[in-house]
Amino acid sequence: MAESAPTESPEPDIATTSTNLGFGVDVGGSGIKGGVVDLDTGELVGERFKVLTPKPSTPNAVAGGVAEVVEHFDWDGPVGITLPGVITEGVMRTAANIDKGWIGTDVYALFSEYLGGRQVSVLNDADAAGMAEDAYGAGKGVDGVVMLLTFGTGIGSAILINGTLVPNTELGHMYVGKKEAEHQASSRIKEEKGWSYEKWTEHVSTVLEAYEALFWPKVFIAGGGISRKSAKWIPLLTNSTPVVPATLLNTAGIVGAAMAVSQGLKT
Repeated sequence: MAESAPTESPEPDIATTSTNLGFGVDVGGSGIKGGVVDLDTGELVGERFKVLTPKPSTPNAVAGGVAEVVEHFDWDGPVGITLPGVITEGVMRTAANIDKGWIGTDVYALFSEYLGGRQVSVLNDADAAGMAEDAYGAGKGVDGVVMLLTFGTGIGSAILINGTLVPNTELGHMYVGKKEAEHQASSRIKEEKGWSYEKWTEHVSTVLEAYEALFWPKVFIAGGGISRKSAKWIPLLTNSTPVVPATLLNTAGIVGAAMAVSQGLKT
């Protein structure tokens, strides 16, 4: 079982008048976070609950942590789960910031075993965040192509077309010039190089221009920790498509996971 971190709610508090509820769990490199989601508003009902991601973060250890989060709320319905990797046909194909033993794992069989055979949806973490931002956050009401990009250790991506997810895009690995996009425009590269926002945004703009030429999005939504400082760098970008900061921040993965299972989504 995963080691518990200080929780953000001593006791589950899911008092609500809404009947359209879902449950999402967001698995990250440092924490496994979950909560009840009001699917009418995209807001958490009560506080989220978090346990530390186990070390090593093997499939069975992480699944045990997910079960602990679900049990905390006495939730007995369907569960949506995000993972930091590509998932196709129910199998984990890559593993970012998580144990490499995940590669080749049948994620539906795994979580079904740990969650009593209930309905689950499992999807990439950036895809879940993109779904949430598109429906309830910075992309709400935008028709056409919406792209979420998370700037962190790498660049995560999600593409939605009129609310429908195109899963597992992994655009951070797309070559722009002679380098992968995330090797020139992630926030990690900014820190490693000691770049100013002005210098960094030159590279971000180049990457966004390459995405524009291929996908013609209506808006880019900038996520990741550096999005909290968006006022310092988004105005410096020179690409054509509007760029707006993500608004759901650390709840987006949970909300998107809950959305996915409510829709019966499987990747």
